[in-house]
Amino acid sequence: MLDITVRTEDWRKRLRPSADELAALVRRVGGDGDRFLILQRVPDLPDVYAQVWHEHGDAYRLEHRDGGPDRHFETAVGDAGRAAAALAGWARAEDGWDAGLEWERLDFPPAPEVPELPAEVRAKLEERVRELLRCGYDDREALAEAAEEYLVSGDERPVCREQARELVDRLWLERVAESAGWQGVTDPERITAVFEELDRSGIVARENFTCCRSCGTAEIGAEEGASEARGFVYFHAQCTEGVAGGGALYLLYGGFDGRSETTAAVGAEVAAALRGRGLAVEWDGDPSAAILVPGLDWRKRLVG
Repeated sequence: MLDITVRTEDWRKRLRPSADELAALVRRVGGDGDRFLILQRVPDLPDVYAQVWHEHGDAYRLEHRDGGPDRHFETAVGDAGRAAAALAGWARAEDGWDAGLEWERLDFPPAPEVPELPAEVRAKLEERVRELLRCGYDDREALAEAAEEYLVSGDERPVCREQARELVDRLWLERVAESAGWQGVTDPERITAVFEELDRSGIVARENFTCCRSCGTAEIGAEEGASEARGFVYFHAQCTEGVAGGGALYLLYGGFDGRSETTAAVGAEVAAALRGRGLAVEWDGDPSAAILVPGLDWRKRLVG
């Protein structure tokens, strides 16, 4: 697997594709609504990315940026295979991945200076962004939007988009540096493994799904695979903030047929899967009660 995310023009994201999957995506681009790919490292780093643009009949235009507008380069290649090989080399950070191609540095106008935030505003914003970073699910774009909107009151908007982006990027890199010292599999990765196992077994399992219980229960039936699934399990954004703040993780579950017996059976499968990964479970078998996973050390590695 390549340690990258790939976004397509319809803004779908593929996490850690194989080199073959990346090559297939490159070969596919060219039609309306599917003309480019954007590659970002895992974890995402500000101003570090590669991309390819292609329309049928034209060359493949490759670009990569390595840290700022003065480190942004472009080249063109004639076939998908060569474009895919270059992008795979970039994804692996191979020495000389860009050799043999004629790169041209692109010129960009200097970015306007971003005004300093007032100290009180900055302190409140940093506290909120750090909370969301501990949750670990938002990318930099979502965090910047949340930061921009956080202190809005009526027509008063104390934070502009550029200020939000600058603050988010600084705190994002702070969290990336912190997580570099984490060793082994973390508890959030164990939760992800459990959810992936359940999803494969016929229980729709979603992490950080919607804002609240009402929305989650209303929307889980529209998720991919729900029509053939026995039931579901999820936790929503408020649950995520709770566990990231040191509380237990609340899991909500049910059967799609609405029968309490099915809900209890789904709950039992969820609890067994959690215990199988060495996680503690608090649940007495009551289908009306949430499943609690206490004692988690919520060190979620950022992706982007």
